Amino acid sequence: MNTIQPGSFLTLHYRLVGPDGADVVTTFEDNPATLTLGAGQLTPAIEARLIGLEEGTRTQFTLEPGEAFGPRNPDMVQRLARQVLDDMGDPQAEYHIGDVVEFPTPDNTGRFAGVVRAVGEGWLEFDFNHPLAGQAVTFEVQIIGVL
Repeated sequence: MNTIQPGSFLTLHYRLVGPDGADVVTTFEDNPATLTLGAGQLTPAIEARLIGLEEGTRTQFTLEPGEAFGPRNPDMVQRLARQVLDDMGDPQAEYHIGDVVEFPTPDNTGRFAGVVRAVGEGWLEFDFNHPLAGQAVTFEVQIIGVL
């Protein structure tokens, strides 16, 4: 039976469950995922837990707060002048707490997102942490194939 090693090509079903018990993502009701271990498709903490599992295994494990998506970083919560947003897009846009806003990377080759946490006179406060940073998550996996 094939065992997962660094660099293995995998076919698997997986489910990531947040601290509230709700599915963040699942493939169990759809097509399985295919990925190469070490290619960055899963977090390093999750990949480390897969090493050594055999084809056909179905298991789940809980990752401690911050282990899967890092700790919450207070420096990732930043206040921006409303003018910055107006210059980037639609000056008539309305922003509300909980909205997800995309920003270009400094080199304009990619995008990243922030969640609106507060709105004030002439400013908005964004949280650029991963939504699951600093939280425990459960990962369930069924290994279908290992190459």
